[in-house]
Amino acid sequence: MTGTNSQITNPETRGMRNTAPFILTGLSAGHGIFHWFSQSFFVMLPEVVATFGLNGLQVGAISATREVVSGIIALPGGVVTDMVRRHWGMVLAGCMGLFGVGWLIMSISPIYPVLLLGMAAVAAAAAIWHLPAAAALSQRFADRRGSALSIHGVGGNIGDVLGPALTGVLLLTLSWRGVLSIYAVVPLLLIFIVFWAFRDIGRTGFLDTVRPGFREQMADTRESFKDHPRLWGIMAVAGLRGMASVAFLPFLALYLGLDDELGLGNAALGLHIALLVGVGVVAAPVVGYISDRVGRKLVLIPEMLALSALTALLVPFGEGAGLIIILALLGVFFFSDQPILTAAALDIVGDKVAASTLGVFSFSRFVLAAGSPLIAGELFDEVGIESTFFFVAGIYLLATVVLLLVPLSGSDSISENGDGNNQTQI
Repeated sequence: MTGTNSQITNPETRGMRNTAPFILTGLSAGHGIFHWFSQSFFVMLPEVVATFGLNGLQVGAISATREVVSGIIALPGGVVTDMVRRHWGMVLAGCMGLFGVGWLIMSISPIYPVLLLGMAAVAAAAAIWHLPAAAALSQRFADRRGSALSIHGVGGNIGDVLGPALTGVLLLTLSWRGVLSIYAVVPLLLIFIVFWAFRDIGRTGFLDTVRPGFREQMADTRESFKDHPRLWGIMAVAGLRGMASVAFLPFLALYLGLDDELGLGNAALGLHIALLVGVGVVAAPVVGYISDRVGRKLVLIPEMLALSALTALLVPFGEGAGLIIILALLGVFFFSDQPILTAAALDIVGDKVAASTLGVFSFSRFVLAAGSPLIAGELFDEVGIESTFFFVAGIYLLATVVLLLVPLSGSDSISENGDGNNQTQI
């Protein structure tokens, strides 16, 4: 084939590794590993607090560290990811290895700052993994982007369900350090499998013969945001959503596990977190499919409103049967909105700047979300958990207001380029 584009690899030479089911299943499974361990840490958090004698502000700093590192890496990381597209398999394998190293550092941390260092490594690995994974799925499933990204999210949700439940059981016989030591080994053993599975994932389709440099890639990304101002609105909503989620999960775990709150045991705490996420395993792909059919906005607005209301309802009804019902209902929406926001952005931009756009989005989340767990921790220390829940509910409400003002793409609005399709604008 001639021209500016050339086929990099013959699909027939890659066998099953080139098939859509393998790519979607493999990336979703890897996503599950990341979420399994990350979500499990919230179950260990009460014991970590006891070990280091942490207050609410220091607990918030753990989540803030994750957001800061993710944001710092994401902006240049997205641009570089688009530039090294043919090496995505190596990038994904490296992320899995760094993930294991991060947990190993945390498991042996003698002091609190070393714990934060391990969390930084974990955050860096997770942030980079999402960029080529989401970009590859966006390209491969362009006509079913919301469904594919939601299924990828389900992989994470399955990890979110199994992780807390299993971790709660393991904590009956092991210390939190022992559990993290086990969790550190698994990603390190998976490095070569990940590289084998995804070594050609960035070579699918057509690539520019002359790859752009960093400055050119950055210029293309800036041009994309200039040409599509809707991206700024979607980015603001995603950032507010990030603010809410990073403030909610660690303090929900403290509310459930600390003796002066509900005081649930480790196993019960793990099961409650698993319930929250377990419902999302079923709900996320359904919600993603609906967004592909009726439009992103018609799905996202009810989700944001429901998240705001349900979080606030934890204050008067956050015990016993009321707690179980609220957590189950939260699970319907809590993990399904992010894939749809990602799909809404990728509906607008092309494959050339897909990872770069995701990097900008992650950076914006850092800018908005980095201080959120610190504010939540201060509220927890000075006022109580009720103020933390109201803080999170207010953020979701603000995100809803912003979303109402943003015209989305795909089935939500007519193309900015005026291509004349018959889509209804909301």
